[in-house]
Amino acid sequence: MARKALIARERKRERMVAKYADLRKQLKEEGRWEELDKLPRNSNPIRKHNRCRLTGRPKGYMRKFGLCRVKFRQMALDGKLPGVTKASW
Repeated sequence: MARKALIARERKRERMVAKYADLRKQLKEEGRWEELDKLPRNSNPIRKHNRCRLTGRPKGYMRKFGLCRVKFRQMALDGKLPGVTKASW
């Protein structure tokens, strides 16, 4: 499990990206780069990092499910993810 502070920091970044999204888009279209530089760094969507919704693990993230590989495998084997089956051939 990831530290609570890291998960909270990531949530804070998500809120900041949403808050400044319209302003950033407007400044980019108008080419006002100096004003864009003065916005908070965490308002840039590039700085967000995907994390597992259950554990907060930053690596092995699967976009389609929003889970890390460990939790994905555990939930798939338990039958908690509909339509996901173990491959066999």
